[in-house]
Amino acid sequence: MNLFAHLALRLAGVVLLCLAAAIGWVLIDSHRSIEKETAASADRVARNLEALYWKELLWRGGLNKEHIVPLPDWQTMATMKVISPGVCITFAPANETPKRLCSQLEAISEPAPAWFKGFYGWMFGDFVRIEQPLSPRQPLAGTVTAQPDSEAAVRQAWHQIEIGLSIAGLIAAGIGVLSALLIGHSLLPARSIVAGLKRLENGDFCHRLPAYRTAEFNQISRAVNDLSARLADTTAQRVALTNRLFQVQEEERRALARDLHDEFGQCLAAVGALATVIEMESRADRPDLAQDARSIIETSKRMTGTLRGALARLRSQEVEELGLEASLAQLVAGWNVQAAPQATFHLDVRGDLAEVPRATAQNIYRIAQECLTNAVRHGSPQDVRLQVERGANVVALSVEDDGGGSPAKLAHANGYGLLGIRERVTALGGSLSIDAAPRGVRVAAVIPLAA
Repeated sequence: MNLFAHLALRLAGVVLLCLAAAIGWVLIDSHRSIEKETAASADRVARNLEALYWKELLWRGGLNKEHIVPLPDWQTMATMKVISPGVCITFAPANETPKRLCSQLEAISEPAPAWFKGFYGWMFGDFVRIEQPLSPRQPLAGTVTAQPDSEAAVRQAWHQIEIGLSIAGLIAAGIGVLSALLIGHSLLPARSIVAGLKRLENGDFCHRLPAYRTAEFNQISRAVNDLSARLADTTAQRVALTNRLFQVQEEERRALARDLHDEFGQCLAAVGALATVIEMESRADRPDLAQDARSIIETSKRMTGTLRGALARLRSQEVEELGLEASLAQLVAGWNVQAAPQATFHLDVRGDLAEVPRATAQNIYRIAQECLTNAVRHGSPQDVRLQVERGANVVALSVEDDGGGSPAKLAHANGYGLLGIRERVTALGGSLSIDAAPRGVRVAAVIPLAA
């Protein structure tokens, strides 16, 4: 999950939490307002009834000898006006049947859903009955009891929740959208930083990040730029050291090939010549000695063949003397002689390789040599194809086999052959890829000629 989505989810969680808190506060406030309206309705009705009581008692002589409390006509529109919606008033005169009067329920709002009714009842329970005497100066005049109607209370709470939820929802949506836009705008530098890090991962050490207005992103930009500069210096030093090591390696190979050819080769030739002389002189009188001489000759021939193979692997003078194309042809021919009849090696050269720089040509030759060795070492191929193509400013080299090898295993092999190939390609400023072929593995390298 990216940073923007992570922050957006956190923001959505905070908005939903605030929205839930707002809904809870609206519910509690609605419940408290219903209780306050109930108490206020009881007080207003009691005052009206008290006024009617004294009016009947003092002005009209409505004192009933059988009852101390007169029976005023209190169920009128005047009384209804002082009762809050959803509140029921019960007037109980002394020794009389209580009379109940409720305000209009339909005037509040539409009925609430069943789940809200259950939740509201579970959260708040039953409402408290508010009871007070009609007149503090005349306790026997009766009592006034006020209690909210449960259906009306739920309707009123649901109505306030609808209003509050719509307003809070619009505010939350606006805050969420604006905050997401601001977060996205604030995180725009992160995208360019990630893109710069990817370019740095791909080896583009010359790329630099710009300065940002945010202090934290600006510090990250400076740190990435410093890292790029250090990596560029380190890579340049490593490439120079690698090139120098390859030069030293070629010089050592040449010296070793020269020593082997001049000393060891001549010694083998002398041993073969002496063994031939011994074999010829002892053929008549000493057949056993002649047989030993022939064994020495055969052994020296095998050693000479082995020496020639070692010299062919060590020497790269052919690239300088014969050219890259002829050297590659000779390399492939040597593999055909060595691996026949199990495998067949093919060479496909496209373009002119004569103008390839000497150092680059030597490295291309060594890369091809090592790729062919890996093709035989890490599989059982029957067909190996070496293709070298000269482009405008690059030389593309690829070795494809049908040995059924695995690119993943080859990439993580413990040997130093593939590591040497990577080092050579990197030192030349090129790129190396190891992919699956239709029946094996394909190793491809692209080497710029301006390296």
